[in-house]
Amino acid sequence: MTSPQPPLWRRALAELLGTALLVSIVVGSGIAAQQLSPGDTGLQLFENSTATVLGLTVLILVFGPVSGAHFNPVVSAVDWILGRRSGAGLSLPDLAVYVVAQTLGAIGGSVLANAMFEVGTSISGKDRTGGGHLLAEVVATAGLILLIFSLAATRRGVLAAPAVGAYIGAAYWFASSTSFANPAVTVGRIFSDTFAGIAPASAPPFVLAQLIGAALGLGLLVLLFPTAGKAADDVVLPHGSEAAQP
Repeated sequence: MTSPQPPLWRRALAELLGTALLVSIVVGSGIAAQQLSPGDTGLQLFENSTATVLGLTVLILVFGPVSGAHFNPVVSAVDWILGRRSGAGLSLPDLAVYVVAQTLGAIGGSVLANAMFEVGTSISGKDRTGGGHLLAEVVATAGLILLIFSLAATRRGVLAAPAVGAYIGAAYWFASSTSFANPAVTVGRIFSDTFAGIAPASAPPFVLAQLIGAALGLGLLVLLFPTAGKAADDVVLPHGSEAAQP
């Protein structure tokens, strides 16, 4: 177990900033890919996924010691659920603050990316429909939850940043949905009518699929790693007060 966590306001700020920067990387690199490689969707996806892998890895390393670098409501929700038995992880008020910070950060990240590329902020018209996309979100989210919490449960949290970055990069390609796997990011991407956007009508099914995936990942985690709840304070990275000190 780690030492007591930093104050909630500091952790919330880290989650807001981290999620905002993550979405700005996803959306910004998507805009850049569209401009640099018009007409070549495969190359656009490669450029977008590469930037996301590198950016997410760095963001986890920067903000992880403060808040754990969840950047994702389903990660925070599973952390809360797992920690109930052992008294670890987020409390219910912490969870509410994390989710609000992540969602606001995601919306702000889209607006920031649009501004950096001088693209007007508008609601996305990119429909992402079909059972295959929703199944992909279930699979991608379940895998993400299993990865993050199994690393913490087996005291391999030092690998979280590169492992999570690598997983999301791979899921861009093996998941037909390009692996959002994150309700906050899904909401944020509504606010950019670009390569990385998602239409408002497509977002609720995506979020539902992500919640189902999180539940599936949690079930697998409990079966494979029964003591995972004891490591809730170490998700995604340990973030006790000592870890947050320079």
